[in-house]
Order: sequence, then C-alpha cells, then structure tokens
Amino acid sequence: MSIPLLQLQGLGVRYGSVQALRDIDLVVRQGELVALLGANGAGKSSTLRAISALVPAAAGQILWRGGSLAGVPAHRLLRLGIGHCPEGRRVLARQSVADNLVLGAWLRRDTAGMHSDLERCYDLFPRLAERRTQLAGALSGGEQQMLAIARALMGRPTLLMLDEPSLGLAPKLVAEVMQALQALHQDGLTLLLVEQNANAALAIADRAYVLVSGSIEQQGSAAALRGNEQIKAAYLGS
Repeated sequence: MSIPLLQLQGLGVRYGSVQALRDIDLVVRQGELVALLGANGAGKSSTLRAISALVPAAAGQILWRGGSLAGVPAHRLLRLGIGHCPEGRRVLARQSVADNLVLGAWLRRDTAGMHSDLERCYDLFPRLAERRTQLAGALSGGEQQMLAIARALMGRPTLLMLDEPSLGLAPKLVAEVMQALQALHQDGLTLLLVEQNANAALAIADRAYVLVSGSIEQQGSAAALRGNEQIKAAYLGS
C-alpha cells in the first residue's frame, strides 16, 4: 500500500493544563475526501491547527508523504502543498474579491497558471465572477465562504483542509458549498473536511473520523458511519 499523503500518529495538543487532543491516529490518502466530525469543542479545529503548525503538537507525529513535519514553520507548509481554509472565512473585507483571490497565490510566480486557476475559481463559484470588483466585506456570508475556499485553491494545494465551511449558512448555500467540494474531489483534489454538519459531510466523503472530547471515537467509510445507529442518534438527527 502506498505511503499516505498525511498521517497523524498519536497526536496530542494541549492548551496550558487542558488536553485538547490525545492519541489521534488519522490517515488521508491521495485523492480522498476525509471528514472529521464531532460536536463543538471536540477538537476538530485543533487537529487542523496542529497540522498547519498554528499550535504545537504536545505528543505524537505529523507526517507528510512519510516525512515528519516537526519544526516546519506554518509559512512553509503551503509550499509543501498543504492548504488551510480556516473557520470564520477571514476574507480581507476592504479588498476586492479579485484582490483576495490574487493574495491566495502570493507564493506563486507562474502568471499563466495563476490566471487559469483564477478562471477555474470563477467557474466553480459563478457568484464570485459576478462580484469580482466588489469589496469582500459587502458579500453575503455564503459568498464570503465561497471566496475563502477559492482563495485557498489559488495556492494550488495538494491537500486542502477546510474548517466548518457550512457554519452559519442557509441550507441552500450549504448544498452549493458541498457540491463545489464534491466537484473538487472528483477532479482529484485531496480534502480533509472538518464539519459539525455530519449529514452534509458524509454525503460527499469517502471516509470519516468522529472526535469526542479530543479522542477518536469512531472511524470508517462514510457509508458505514451513515448506517451506524450510534452516529445517527448523535449526529444525524435520528
């Protein structure tokens, strides 16, 4: 079996005396869409932040293509191919949609490729094309989420990690965002999706992990987890 693109081995994260994550083992293989599910405060965002070197690992290893990421600073991870679309969108409100997207490609020098990727983002999210000259702060919440995803894509990541992309969105917009992620997956992009909306995530994921109080409680194929009565009761509203 090939070496995983991303692997967590016994990952632990602490915030002072608080143990946020303990003994997290997780694998993401090239081309997969893996969902990380759990209630608010379960440790989902901490997992992504540890991978992105935004918080230090207190224990365990984070491996990228089989090599350790220990000591690799956050700004170098994008060069390695690890993109992170954080919770809260964090668009530059006083900059235009187009300027936000160009900022996502700040490490790149391939002008033709950047232009091609910009048009790809506009094809993926037509609303952004319509509003390319508008200030990002004037967009709706759903449009800002689309912009945050598109900005991350402009870095041309090998792995795109997304933190709660459906948070605060109306059901119609949730469906649009999930459809876009599914299209990216079908195009071959590897995704690690953090979501409280388990129904939406499991509908498009290959596999999933369920975090409870900082530990992995369940894992398996998305289909198997959707049929798991315990998961249904806790996360799927049945």
